[in-house]
Amino acid sequence: MQLTRQTDYALRVLMFLGVQKDERLVTISDIAYHFAISRNHLMKIVHKLGQMDYIQTVRGKYGGLRLERDPHTINLAQLVRDFETTLEVVDCQKLTCPITSACELKPMLRQAQEAFLAVLEGYTLAQLLNNPADLRSLLDLPESDELPLQIMAVS
Repeated sequence: MQLTRQTDYALRVLMFLGVQKDERLVTISDIAYHFAISRNHLMKIVHKLGQMDYIQTVRGKYGGLRLERDPHTINLAQLVRDFETTLEVVDCQKLTCPITSACELKPMLRQAQEAFLAVLEGYTLAQLLNNPADLRSLLDLPESDELPLQIMAVS
């Protein structure tokens, strides 16, 4: 099972916002720059995160993004469910498989999928942020808030 890029980026956005000191506002361009990913892809994901109240979006010249919820309340399984359109490992209907009526693979894969989500149920964003100093260092973020974090737009 592989998560979509949308879910991957949603996790990255939340982690990036989670390691900010004093819940500082950051821009989509900041996140795109530090992860070397498309700003355009991030815009859609940030919009969805805002609609689902994972993040707060502040408009205007000094606007940006910050976490809306405490990292301890953001469950990873729920985030995956919110961002994945389907969690089916195999789509037997789409394949029009001739053995569908007798096949035992689909129930086994469903059980594996449920086990995957059950593991994620036990984790929150806070656990992904256990080493904020290491994450900030790897993302080349300043340790102090003295330096502005405004980066030119990245396409």
